[in-house]
Amino acid sequence: MAKDKSRADLRAAGQISLDDDYEVNLFALQNNITPAQVRELIRKHGNDRATLTKAAKALPGR
Repeated sequence: MAKDKSRADLRAAGQISLDDDYEVNLFALQNNITPAQVRELIRKHGNDRATLTKAAKALPGR
């Protein structure tokens, strides 16, 4: 199934949507963490990609 492009146009490129499993999984893969950790970071720090990347790098055991 093709990705719904109308949804993609509505969100900012520098943010990760907690509701979009593809974005969460991609960010997790890129930062060597689990999707559950990504969701927790979003809840704690918001959805700004730069902030989340810094927080992911600061996780213990990473």
